[in-house]
Amino acid sequence: MQLLIEHVSKRYGQDLWALSDFSLTLAPGVLGLLGPNGAGKSTLMRVLATITRPTRGRVLWDGDDIAARPDPLRRVLGYLPQDFGIYPNLSATEFLEYLAAVRGLEARTARKRIDRLLDLVNLADVRRRPLGGFSGGMRQRVGIAQALLNDPHLLIVDEPTGGLDPEERVRFRNLLGDLAGDRIVILSTHIVSDVEAVATRIVLIARGRLVLEAAPEALLASATGKVWEWEIPSGDLVAVRQQHRVSGVLRRAQGATVRVVADQMPGPGARPVPPTLEDAYLTALPAPTAAS
Repeated sequence: MQLLIEHVSKRYGQDLWALSDFSLTLAPGVLGLLGPNGAGKSTLMRVLATITRPTRGRVLWDGDDIAARPDPLRRVLGYLPQDFGIYPNLSATEFLEYLAAVRGLEARTARKRIDRLLDLVNLADVRRRPLGGFSGGMRQRVGIAQALLNDPHLLIVDEPTGGLDPEERVRFRNLLGDLAGDRIVILSTHIVSDVEAVATRIVLIARGRLVLEAAPEALLASATGKVWEWEIPSGDLVAVRQQHRVSGVLRRAQGATVRVVADQMPGPGARPVPPTLEDAYLTALPAPTAAS
């Protein structure tokens, strides 16, 4: 089982390139796709889900070009897009039964799987309630269930924890970890803690380009010696933010303790500290340009 992305670029309009020469090879496990908003994550997910075609390059699923032959991938694909729509007058069960029929699942098999999935996403007690009355977090859990309907070999989830409360987020992250043994799972998000909890590999994308691919441990190691804690007067905080990447601020009675990502000591009294994955993520991002 292999997903091969070869020099994929995607252009919108005349000169807006959402992806530029993106190449990556994926095998079973959880890939955490990290990047700022607008980095190209959702465009890449739509290309991989066969919703849009690349302008250049190709994607191969077990050797098949998914643009020329999308059906082999679609049969084993689970996809939760960032903007997941529902039919408000259908219940959770009816909605999932409808999607199962659209995907060609046998009715008896689908009913058994829907029962298990609704229990898995903690919606069994409200399975008959119309989706129009669901909260945002409950709708997201329905979206997670529909992505798992066909027991996919490739599972793509785009910003899946939006709207989930902390307990639901932990539950979902544990679910992704459990699913990853014999399938490829792509978790696209800008929430570093979600990736930190489950990813076996991390890919960083910025401005439509692949910045790096690494194991979490390697990404952390790359930030060693580049993270500082610095006690400053509160009045200096705005200036420090303008001059440095600040990953955290702790307010104190005597001022503020800032966490700064920088190659060199940012100022007198700053001391090096062990990096977190969020620090490492900021370290790896390209420096902002004047235009941005």
